Amino acid sequence: MLDCIELQTRDQPSASVIWLHGLGADGYDFVPVVKELEALGAPAARYVFPHAPQIPVSINNGYVMRAWYDILGTDLVRREDEAGLRRSQAQVEQLIDREVARGMPRARIVLAGFSQGGAITLQTGLRQAEPLAGLVALSCYLPLAPLFAAERAAGSAAVPILLAHGSSDPVVPLARGTAAREQLQQLGYAVQWHEYPMPHSVCGEEIEDIAAFLKRVLA
Repeated sequence: MLDCIELQTRDQPSASVIWLHGLGADGYDFVPVVKELEALGAPAARYVFPHAPQIPVSINNGYVMRAWYDILGTDLVRREDEAGLRRSQAQVEQLIDREVARGMPRARIVLAGFSQGGAITLQTGLRQAEPLAGLVALSCYLPLAPLFAAERAAGSAAVPILLAHGSSDPVVPLARGTAAREQLQQLGYAVQWHEYPMPHSVCGEEIEDIAAFLKRVLA
């Protein structure tokens, strides 16, 4: 089981949000966002912020850092660390199963992530036989895209998805985000798309849109 930070916005939360950080960060990265979401009226929830494993990352000359999978090249998709992606998927599925064991229905669990964490959100959330409440994938892309149509769970077509991206993102180009949106829409997914004038980061308007999304899918 991955080590996690947990916050609850009330004693008996009626929803869970599992939030995955980006490359080189850790579970603390998005902890401050909880207060912002709460101030914007997001539903009371248990927030789970796991720490990714520490692994050598090829694109960073093998430097060991927290990462959900290895990055083999700058184009992100021509060569992918399939084994790493699937390992992290299994680890996140353990966290989902733990929330269920705590009494949280899958229909009350949101999976969210930024950058690499967003990619794992899509990799994991759309392969669940029983759909989750929603997916929030920020500044990311759809991993293993050529395999997705064959591997996706049939029930995942009903999962609301929020995709958000910066128009000047130099790390995960906007084209990777729009390609994910188009592929998902072609397969019948209801994708809510937001684009912001920012680089590879998060902005206030984006937090507002996430809060509104959580209010809608966890109403």
